[in-house]
Amino acid sequence: MSDTPAPPPASPSSPLDPAVAARLKRTADGLVPAIAQQYDTGEVLMLGWMDDEALHRTLTTGRCTYWSRSRGEYWVKGDTSGHVQHVKSVALDCDGDTLLVKVDQTGAACHTGDRTCFDADPLPLGP
Repeated sequence: MSDTPAPPPASPSSPLDPAVAARLKRTADGLVPAIAQQYDTGEVLMLGWMDDEALHRTLTTGRCTYWSRSRGEYWVKGDTSGHVQHVKSVALDCDGDTLLVKVDQTGAACHTGDRTCFDADPLPLGP
C-alpha cells in the first residue's frame, strides 16, 4: 500500500468556466500551484494547490479553497484556524501553469503560526 495520497477526484463536469479550464496547464495529477499574496503589501504568504473544482470554489465564494495533497481532500483556508483568506483577485501566469491569488489574509498564513510560509528559514546567499 502506498503512502502517496490520491489525486483530486476527476472532475469532467466541473463548473469551472470552460474558457478558464482550457487555459490551465496542470501537473500529471491535475493540479496547478496557487501562490497566495497579500493584496496591499505584496507579501508572499504561501503556496497551495488547486484543481478545477478548487479554483471554481475560490472564484465563486471569495475564499481560497485548496486541494490538500497530504490529506487528499479540499480545504478552505481558515475554516479550522480562523486565519481566512478573502480573495481580492486571481490571475493566471503567461504559461497557464501557476495561479496568483491576491488575498486579504486574516492572521497567520502558515500552518506553523507564522505570518508567511517563507520567513522562518531564509537560505544563506553566497559571496
